[in-house]
Amino acid sequence: MTVFPQATHLYLSGSITALATPFTAAGDIDFESWKRHLDAQLAAGTRALVVAGSTGEAATLSDQEYSSLIRTAADQVGGRVPVLAGTGLSGTAKTIAQTRLARDSGANVALVVTPPYVRPTQAGLLAHYRAVAEQGGLPVVLYNVPGRTGCDLLPETVAELASHPSIVGLKEARGDEPRWEALYPIASSSFALLSGDDPTFLRAMRGGASGVISVASNVVPRSFARLCHWAGNGQDQLADTLDGQLRAVYDFLGVESNPIPLKALLDRMGIGRGLRLPLLDLSAEHAELANRVASLCRDIESHLQ
Repeated sequence: MTVFPQATHLYLSGSITALATPFTAAGDIDFESWKRHLDAQLAAGTRALVVAGSTGEAATLSDQEYSSLIRTAADQVGGRVPVLAGTGLSGTAKTIAQTRLARDSGANVALVVTPPYVRPTQAGLLAHYRAVAEQGGLPVVLYNVPGRTGCDLLPETVAELASHPSIVGLKEARGDEPRWEALYPIASSSFALLSGDDPTFLRAMRGGASGVISVASNVVPRSFARLCHWAGNGQDQLADTLDGQLRAVYDFLGVESNPIPLKALLDRMGIGRGLRLPLLDLSAEHAELANRVASLCRDIESHLQ
């Protein structure tokens, strides 16, 4: 069994899935589906797994559910790949406590989103992340998604944080080229740049990102593992062809707020039933499109066996 260190030489790369949390029709965590989902990801070649991030509806989980979800994932994975846990909250003390809970539940890495809603300054972000890295007990991956949080972690701030021995990477969900051009020089053997934007991650990998933390890979995990392999080996034509086939999947996943469209696809694949309030199931007007995209996902994946 591979034991992943709570230390600095952990380097994340390749296809990493931001896992959705499957629920039963009654609204409880569907642990049977959860285990099947984890097994399918490993079989497809996913290189790491994010548990209880925003795609995993972490805000709707109790502390007991959060801990059980991570523990079950860690037990099922058995050290074969790193388990990242979403631990970012609006306050620093609460984020540290959540990171310790994730550590005690078996997570290997904390994925820490910028504090939502409170809109700290860049100096505040520096102090926040340093405190979490020094007191949370896990290596930290920074997570920037300003469209969700109202807070943008700037490249110059990332550059300062990248030298911290317990900060091991960045998930950047902005896909614009100027942002990535500013980030590429920060990458190193101890600090991984990871795209958080499925439609543009190939471009980011060609520029110097080591991988992607993906939503789409919940439903096309083999495709994303293959794309990352091809991108890392300069097989651009193969990667571009498959990426083009997946454009309809990327587009569908944006028709409503994440993870609503994703959960509709997973439902059609037999993984869980529905979401928790305030998120509702996919609107009826998109149901037929969901059927077509689910069929497309199955077709694409089957051809990569």
